[in-house]
Amino acid sequence: MTTSVTIIGAGLGGLTLARVLQVHGVPATVYEGEASAEARTQGGQLDMHEHNGQVALAAANLTAEFHAIIHEGAEATRMLDPHGEVLFEESDDGTHGRPEVLRGDLRRILLDALPAGTVQWGRKLTGVAALGDGRHQLSFADGTSVTTSLLVGADGAWSRVRPLLSDAKPAYTGTTFVETYLRDADERHAPAAAAVGDGAMCALTPGKGIVAHREAGDILHTYVQLNHPAEWFAAIDFSEPGATARIAAEFSGWAPELTALITDGETAPVARMIYALPDGHRWDRVPGVTLLGDAAHLMPPSGEGANLAMLDGAELGQAIAAHPDDIEAALAAYEQVMFPRSEAEAADAHEIVDLCLGDRAPYGLIEFFQSAPGADSGADQEAAARS
Repeated sequence: MTTSVTIIGAGLGGLTLARVLQVHGVPATVYEGEASAEARTQGGQLDMHEHNGQVALAAANLTAEFHAIIHEGAEATRMLDPHGEVLFEESDDGTHGRPEVLRGDLRRILLDALPAGTVQWGRKLTGVAALGDGRHQLSFADGTSVTTSLLVGADGAWSRVRPLLSDAKPAYTGTTFVETYLRDADERHAPAAAAVGDGAMCALTPGKGIVAHREAGDILHTYVQLNHPAEWFAAIDFSEPGATARIAAEFSGWAPELTALITDGETAPVARMIYALPDGHRWDRVPGVTLLGDAAHLMPPSGEGANLAMLDGAELGQAIAAHPDDIEAALAAYEQVMFPRSEAEAADAHEIVDLCLGDRAPYGLIEFFQSAPGADSGADQEAAARS
């Protein structure tokens, strides 16, 4: 195959695709709008599941590198009530099949595996024009342009490639996660650190909750979950000190070791509004272009988003390698599997959100844990990359 694959977006899905193509000897170029791999932090901790994320890493021949970055012990989970009392607890005994890694470390091993120059940094896509016969012209903010006969949109929630295939746009789900960090947790924030424990902690009630994760480096990374209209959050200036007090006021009467996860952060809180594409989002086959990850199936956080994006990338890369002389057959084969899978995962994601913040929270989620040992809590920190 002489056709080079053009990938927009150097997130986990796009990089997995590039790496799997490399494994099979297929050339690819990744265009990324950020100036460098260090341009911003990459969110928090992710759990890589045996049936999707780890499958993708195996296809990329990066299983050993993955094992080297696992945060041992971080699969522990506990659920607390608003007074800090333990309702449910599960230790990390190494059998849950969803080891935790930092998103930044995962991205690094993918980048390190790619030949120099594969990722073109500082190339922000500003426009795409169809030229016919499956070819597309891409325009970038730096004034340059390229023409490609195989385009993959791995550019997330607000994909600029998606309009070539679909009129669908993400809609606000009614839930926002407010992100905070506590550093040097055991020394400077001992009560909060004790409440969180060794891994993930969830304190959930109908319509609101506090979810935190202990990350490598003695960091507590928190997502405060609130069901409010977009206008409620728009009225808060998150750059001002009063924003923290406004969010903390939603948890009046809660245990101080829990509210400290909101009030004691060293950085300003960041609102991550949760958006989703329509359930069952799909498109008719359009020559020369497809999507993966959030660009294809943005859904509420359920612990699966990064795993699904990476599996998309791996399966698309394998399909392209398996059909070197018939790209349309490759794209059709990939989409035929991806569409029903993402539809089913979106339904599960909505169920997880309801278990976390619906009328039966937290007891519905506890029952879910007890009936499905090792299942994900939905506390995955990938939400940080969704904005």
